[in-house]
Amino acid sequence: MTSHEHDHLSRRSLLAASGGLLVLAATPGTAHAATTGVAVDNSPQRATGASRTSRLTQGTTLVHADLHNHTLMSDGDGDPANAFASMRSAGLDVAALTDHTTLFAIEGLSSSEWRRAGQLADAANVPGAYTALRGFEWSHPLLGHVNVWYTGSFTDLGGSSSMGRLYDWIEGSGGIGGFNHPGRELLRFNDFAYDAGLRDQMVGLEMFNRGDDYLFDGWSSGQSSPLNACLNAGWRTGLTGVTDEHGTDWGFPEGKGRTGLWVAENTRNGVLEAMRARRFFATRVSGLRLDATADGVRMGGSLPTAKGDIRFVVDLDRGPEWDGKPLKLQVLRPGSRAPQVAEVVDAVAGTTTEFTVPLDLADGAWVVIRVADPTQANASPGPAGHPGNEWGVAYSSPWWLTA
Repeated sequence: MTSHEHDHLSRRSLLAASGGLLVLAATPGTAHAATTGVAVDNSPQRATGASRTSRLTQGTTLVHADLHNHTLMSDGDGDPANAFASMRSAGLDVAALTDHTTLFAIEGLSSSEWRRAGQLADAANVPGAYTALRGFEWSHPLLGHVNVWYTGSFTDLGGSSSMGRLYDWIEGSGGIGGFNHPGRELLRFNDFAYDAGLRDQMVGLEMFNRGDDYLFDGWSSGQSSPLNACLNAGWRTGLTGVTDEHGTDWGFPEGKGRTGLWVAENTRNGVLEAMRARRFFATRVSGLRLDATADGVRMGGSLPTAKGDIRFVVDLDRGPEWDGKPLKLQVLRPGSRAPQVAEVVDAVAGTTTEFTVPLDLADGAWVVIRVADPTQANASPGPAGHPGNEWGVAYSSPWWLTA
């Protein structure tokens, strides 16, 4: 073991030990599980985030997930043995290791490392309290990167050298996948070319990766919004936030992407069911609760409406620290290079907000609610005057209009 590795191990061991009380606050099934966990680094600690119970719906509980992380088993710096404990101490309820698969395992997973990732996930997994997952990130330098979860094996560029071959592999594996940091690689998944056979299994599109908002990624160089490109192509992905951690601070500090999942139970099966239902939201704020319905249909669902006034109800909270905080709800609709904004609604954290928006399937099939903080600017802006140039707090998963 090198001294560099020893420093990493010592630091994470101390972190895991000092975070014990926070683990209790974040773990469903304990006496303190009514509130969501928060990311606490060396800053003053907050006791709680929002309640895990929706004001709008019943039968599910909010958990916070980080589904995209790396270790020494690919191009990360950290010992994988410390990753799951670090994420649990950061207030996360669901965590995944997704090291890269490449060509000939160069800076990517080998078969033995894949087995080790599974062993580590199994050891960390506590059904009902903490869900630990093994996945992988298929990594093509031009086409893009795709995370895959819930498979018994992995594929790399030797076995799946194109988007079509990767989609065939995912379909045959029975797993689920998501588009990572969309727009970063030049060809953008063949510009999100649609494969109807994979529609149900491609469940995610990253909107927050590390501290970045991908709404307008590539805009300055003439590309369209990845959100537009993906959903306009026909994909029915939910929207996620991830840390994409390559160092040793899995789950830390505040401000990195997270995914809020509404689960019937915090188990591997419960997480899979929520992901397949697109019953989740993207955020980069720990402890946040977002639930939303459109004419009574929860985000991620289909609206059996071709045209008409749609009643939205949004539950938004982050606990005492954000009580009364003014926010904006931006109703995003399909556009060409950037999403159109059908409505901007004032909201206040800690309350529910109701509003009606006329929608028409002829204008496009999807609608997304973006939560923004008007006091801060989006570091990656789009068109002048676009509401999306305000700092993004969260994205609901889409609803899809159906005739």
